[in-house]
Amino acid sequence: MAVATGNSFASRIGVHLAVLVFVVIWTIPTLGILVSSLRDKDQIIASGWWNSFSSSSQTEAGRLPAASTQVQKDGKFVLQGNIFGDGARRNISAFGTKSAAPTQYPAGSTADVGDGVTLQLNSDGSFVMQSPKAFEGDRGQRVYYASSAPPKFTTDNYKTVLFSEGIGRSFMNSLTVTIPATVIPILIAAFAAYALAWMRFPGRALLIAVIIGLLVVPLQMSLIPLLKLYNGVGTFFGVPSKTYLGIWLAHTGFGLPFAIYLLRSYIAGLPREIMESARIDGASDFEIFVKIVLPLSFPVLASFAIFQFLWVWNDLLVAMVFLGTEGDQIVLTAKLNALLGSRGGNWEILTTSAFITIIVPLIVFFSLQRYFVRGLLAGSVKGG
Repeated sequence: MAVATGNSFASRIGVHLAVLVFVVIWTIPTLGILVSSLRDKDQIIASGWWNSFSSSSQTEAGRLPAASTQVQKDGKFVLQGNIFGDGARRNISAFGTKSAAPTQYPAGSTADVGDGVTLQLNSDGSFVMQSPKAFEGDRGQRVYYASSAPPKFTTDNYKTVLFSEGIGRSFMNSLTVTIPATVIPILIAAFAAYALAWMRFPGRALLIAVIIGLLVVPLQMSLIPLLKLYNGVGTFFGVPSKTYLGIWLAHTGFGLPFAIYLLRSYIAGLPREIMESARIDGASDFEIFVKIVLPLSFPVLASFAIFQFLWVWNDLLVAMVFLGTEGDQIVLTAKLNALLGSRGGNWEILTTSAFITIIVPLIVFFSLQRYFVRGLLAGSVKGG
């Protein structure tokens, strides 16, 4: 008895440690996305998000004012001011006048630029440049400096993404695609799963094998054939091929094999006594399905709803193939992708967009999470 208790305690500890590991693995990247979305572009380039809570050091370049701003003092021509013209103040530790040696002189010291010209750059960014002869040219001296900036967070990235033109419409377009593309395969798969689990008909085993085989077919293989089929149907009936109905059917087709497989495994594990009692009482298959199977199958239906919703909401490829890019059709993922620019280098937009797109799936997941594990594990021991 003591051995059994010890094994049970060890098992609980193992489960808790495994859950903790998965929570950490999921939380750290999410925290990184959140922190990066609150930083500006220069900070993201200069250091990783884990350094965002401490002062960041970076080497930058600035340019002194043009010769037109010089004044004459004590027989010398002087340029002075602050190199941080934008008002942002940082602490300068060293500076230089050549890109090969950007930190040649400590802050506050005087650098010999040549031809009797000297430059003093202080830690607060103030500078004094003196020359025995008048400065010439419209472009000032380029100066390199190493500076450290205190932690800074901003919501400007969210303002850029949320208030960009067309974001609200694309959000509604995503809901228009996702909700029917989640409900339709559930309705079809539930009927099919019950038939494959409890009804006997010729070819049943072969049909189950075909459905399982479809689970391993790559989605990308069917995109072009399906698009050609839709274009042909649209041309035949004289209607646009890229419509919401087309993408609903596409997502339904892509999600049905997994839905049928998951639901059948659960429904086949329901107690046979309940089905037999219902048949003795004169219930038809449709009545058994509606009044008994569906209420008992809510956990697995919720589990698949989470999977399907996440897949469709985060989808970009299928939406780009089966929907247009006009304002009344473009989905949120495609709109956010367009905000990144042609080279996709706007990391501050990328991280902000990623955090915005996961908000709705998180709401769906936490609303249905109590059914999630139960729906996945139920039916895994006993099967029909």
